[in-house]
Amino acid sequence: MSGAASYLARRAAQKERVRILYRRALKDTLTWAVHRHLFYPDADALRERFDANKNVASQQALLAATQETLAKVVEALVTLNNNKDVASANFSALVPAAAETHISHAHFLSEDIDTIDRMIADGEGQYNKWRHPDPYIVPWAPGGSKFTRNPTPPSGIEIVYDYGREDQS
Repeated sequence: MSGAASYLARRAAQKERVRILYRRALKDTLTWAVHRHLFYPDADALRERFDANKNVASQQALLAATQETLAKVVEALVTLNNNKDVASANFSALVPAAAETHISHAHFLSEDIDTIDRMIADGEGQYNKWRHPDPYIVPWAPGGSKFTRNPTPPSGIEIVYDYGREDQS
């Protein structure tokens, strides 16, 4: 598997783990605060915690990308200085082009895979630590109070529905 393919596969697995963790934490939040007027502020706080860690970046990778972009800008300045006939208005066109070529590269480098894995593991650990001891289960779901309340009778047992009139025949 090539480097880019393995990177994309690992990022996809991480995104799935985060999605599952968020859904479980949201459902568990509803278990702690059953009433909706209590649940909504807690759900908003949970979403803010997830959004705060949405763009995890390695400081070294961001610094390297910034230095590369700065080098391109300096190169564009030197090119403009050497070409005296070029108007200064063309400089504004060169800077975004130099920066644009490195933005996607910087984004690719800035995602530190190991840091993201550690953060997901920490989040799963916190979720397991603060899970509700008696979670709310929908009554008709497996584990709920109504699940198989009226099971089908075992084979060999006959149910007679004519309530005593069977002797009249």
